[in-house]
Amino acid sequence: QVQLVESGGGLVQAGSSLRLSCAASFSGGTMGWFRQAPGKEREFVAAIWWSSGRTSYQDSVKGRFTISRDNAKNTVSLQMNSLKPEDTAIYYCAASPVACSARGCPIRTYEYDYWGQGTQVTVSS
Repeated sequence: QVQLVESGGGLVQAGSSLRLSCAASFSGGTMGWFRQAPGKEREFVAAIWWSSGRTSYQDSVKGRFTISRDNAKNTVSLQMNSLKPEDTAIYYCAASPVACSARGCPIRTYEYDYWGQGTQVTVSS
């Protein structure tokens, strides 16, 4: 049974950092982080391909967020620095069978088959 369990969310002030983790019951394919703010659609944040470590990021988080994976622990992390109030959302970990290519990683929700329960990130101004 595929399981994705997120942790690490919380309430922080603007400019602070948080590290989200996603524990997976498997390794392989592409792992992604998405977020959903109240009243908005779920949006892509970052993704990483298990085997090569190739990554993709949403433009608004480039230079602030870093996605990484620990193959030994089947864990994918999202280091979030210089957080802004507009980063406030529920963050979801997801798994996709689609590989990352030179053009990038899968960024659409329908490309991901498995989802975690989400973890709340709130950034106060």
